[in-house]
Amino acid sequence: MHIYSAIDKFLDYLRYEKMYSENTITTYSTALRDFAIYLEESNIQTEEVADIQQNDIRPFLGYLDERNKSKTTLKLKLSAVKSFFTFLKRKRYISVNPASLVLSPKKEKKLPSYLTEKEVVALLNSFDEDIAEQTRNKALISLIYSSGLRISEALQLKVGDFSAEAEFIKVMGKGKKARTVPIGETAKQTIRKYIIRRSEICENPSDFLFIDENGDGLSPVKAYRIIHSAMISVSECEQKSPHVLRHSFATHLLNNGAGIQSVSEMLGHSSLSATQIYTHLSIENLKVAYKKAHPKA
Repeated sequence: MHIYSAIDKFLDYLRYEKMYSENTITTYSTALRDFAIYLEESNIQTEEVADIQQNDIRPFLGYLDERNKSKTTLKLKLSAVKSFFTFLKRKRYISVNPASLVLSPKKEKKLPSYLTEKEVVALLNSFDEDIAEQTRNKALISLIYSSGLRISEALQLKVGDFSAEAEFIKVMGKGKKARTVPIGETAKQTIRKYIIRRSEICENPSDFLFIDENGDGLSPVKAYRIIHSAMISVSECEQKSPHVLRHSFATHLLNNGAGIQSVSEMLGHSSLSATQIYTHLSIENLKVAYKKAHPKA
């Protein structure tokens, strides 16, 4: 069977038997016609689908990569090709599936968004500490950035967990694993101011450190909105969320010489591999600094 006839049969199968949407069918159609064009441009003598071998399929990924396609696109198009040959084998148009052992590329790791050090300063300076709620918001952001906490860890804290004299604070992380992390002087001062004014937010607050107007613990949704709104005016980074503060904490530490093992422990990562992404950010920063500073870069 000629490859274009086989593609048409496969698309009919998706349309009438699998009842896929037209958008999905278009995605498969584009991917398979790209594959057919690749075979033609590579002078691979495989007009008949039964003649296509595993080694004819593998270079398709390189063909796409040379055309600056992302790894996500590569995975999508290869998945379409694999589904195509699985269909042909099931319908007995071919006796062997040549795509079964072709490996998909690893998922592209997206570098996390983070604030620059200047943006963090601008963020913390954006709050009006004459307003109790604004003092709370600044205290929350200061703590997350100072200690690299997850938003859930910060919101679980009780007033009794904080000591104005202590240089560390104990938090409960994922899997109910407790860890002790440093807390900076700026964060401590802001939290002290906030605790003094908690009763202005609610006269009878709960034991939670960060409370809402009803005195209950601040919800993750409200905390997200507070932090997202504050970041809009000071940063153009793609994401604006509590986790960006955690990314910023790790990135700034590594940029200023902290060891990856120490940063990993402070973040509460179970292995160094989870912290490796921040070293990529540091390397990117080095590249930028090099290109700016080196006369022959």
